[in-house]
Amino acid sequence: MSTVSTVNGGISFWYADRGTPIAREPLPGDATADICIVGGGYTGLWTAYYLKKAVPFLNITVLEAKFCGYGASGRNGGWLYNGIAGRDRYAKLHGHEAAVRLQRAMNETVDEVVRVAAEEDIDADIHQGGVLEVAYTPAQLARLKDFHSVEIAFGETDRVLHGARETCERVNVTGAVGSTWTPHGARLHPVKLVKGLAATVEALGVTIHESTPVTEIKPKHAHTPYGTVRAPYILRCTEGFTASLKGQRRTWLPMNSSMIATEPLPRSVWDTIGWDGRETLGDMAHAYMYAQRTADDRIALGGRGVPYRFGSGTDNDGRTRPATIEALRDILVRLFPTTAGARIDHAWSGVLGVPRDWCATVTLDRSTGLGWAGGYVGSGVATTNLAARTLRDLIQQDSGQSGPTDLTTLPWVGHKVRRWEPEPFRWLGVHGMYAAYRAADRRELTSPRPGTDPIAKAADRLAGRH
Repeated sequence: MSTVSTVNGGISFWYADRGTPIAREPLPGDATADICIVGGGYTGLWTAYYLKKAVPFLNITVLEAKFCGYGASGRNGGWLYNGIAGRDRYAKLHGHEAAVRLQRAMNETVDEVVRVAAEEDIDADIHQGGVLEVAYTPAQLARLKDFHSVEIAFGETDRVLHGARETCERVNVTGAVGSTWTPHGARLHPVKLVKGLAATVEALGVTIHESTPVTEIKPKHAHTPYGTVRAPYILRCTEGFTASLKGQRRTWLPMNSSMIATEPLPRSVWDTIGWDGRETLGDMAHAYMYAQRTADDRIALGGRGVPYRFGSGTDNDGRTRPATIEALRDILVRLFPTTAGARIDHAWSGVLGVPRDWCATVTLDRSTGLGWAGGYVGSGVATTNLAARTLRDLIQQDSGQSGPTDLTTLPWVGHKVRRWEPEPFRWLGVHGMYAAYRAADRRELTSPRPGTDPIAKAADRLAGRH
């Protein structure tokens, strides 16, 4: 498989067909609003959408440093699914039933995104094929069975456990020994969704200023190089780019993830792979992969490359190291050997937000009017929608328009977590953690033992994930 002709960077493959958009006008000077949203990705745009739908006369301004969808919303794997970061911890903190309510809300969120996209005529190549997560080692199979049982315990009674034969009938992953499937998932085109959302909220009367980086957020103030927006509510929706804001360097760690996309594969290859249900596809490795069959019959596959840049740095155009492209290509060919001769058309990277306890959160500080949502740890395509509806309800509650709702009482609301360690400790910790995960995956590939490799267990303790 050749990568000589691979387009590397250019934000992401999802922009390849139509190119990056022409940025909207920047903020022309000082301004006022009822609500100022910092960040033009899924969280910010969904929040603007639901607030404007609820209260049409609201004056809402969205400030975006580059253009809407420049960050994770335009670079992700297109997994609209019901996973949420931190559910198990919320069960420990607030009880099992509270976590079940959170999971139920996430299940419903998948359908909500599909509903709104249809209602607003947003064609995002959405296909509800569910989520298939596979195991191809004894250790992965043991984790998969445990995972399946836990998901059932959290109310996913429609989840199905497959053996090797049933797995390969869905997707012929080489060496697969089992899988679990949930209907609460869909494949989509990330950029088509974010562009459609931006156009929709503009049509509702929301003001979007692009090429307008916010340098500092204070109560009732969002400062930019072009002026300050003053508003009773300032909502931070910046996910992996949060560290660029003054005072937020150690709030959420910008974790790097990388992807490749093949050329459109011929019918002969698909005949060997199957994948007719177009499920989103993942595995049970510690350094896991995620993939989809695109609308034009490519495979888009992602995983960790260089997991973290020193000092919480973020990239500009998504360029990816050649070694990362090769590593992702090796995963692709190992899973699907008939892709060995296929061209890799595109490779790219982006950052996602990771809190110190790996728990997604949504908060409104009623004393200051400052709100935020994020820390999705890579599960943001659906979680952003739930976060946005929750921010809407929190603001309506704070302004006296409503009381508490089912969403405002979910256990992730108002969750507090300590900051990440200073450098060089967080760089050493994150790189050490992923080196351990990769080593554990290599050992498990050749081990007949069903238990998780001890190296991975040590990495979990280091990360604070358990």
